[in-house]
Amino acid sequence: MGACRVINIKAGRVGGLTEALAIHDLCLAQNVPVWCGGMLETGVGRAANLALASLPGFTLPGDISASDRYYAEDITHQRFVLNPDSTIDVPQGNGLGVTIDEPARQRATLDHLVLKS
Repeated sequence: MGACRVINIKAGRVGGLTEALAIHDLCLAQNVPVWCGGMLETGVGRAANLALASLPGFTLPGDISASDRYYAEDITHQRFVLNPDSTIDVPQGNGLGVTIDEPARQRATLDHLVLKS
């Protein structure tokens, strides 16, 4: 039928990184190109999208934007900016490669709830 020639993977919509990776792997095995969607995430979500988009099946440009386009202050110490060639560097640290700016996270928190067992 020629349907589904390209897949847009948005980790938040498919159930997280594990499911996004499974979709990537299936598409890669079937030679279906994928691209990563996401624009409004904080630095944590943006780092996750960049890690996902760096996998070999992601052969098309995604819509991962620089965080300074949306946030005057992000909740990570790392800032994501566009390179001159319109790419964004994948963080290289442990885990997702970002660290939380705790005072910034607290300023961005509107409310919290403590659950006790």
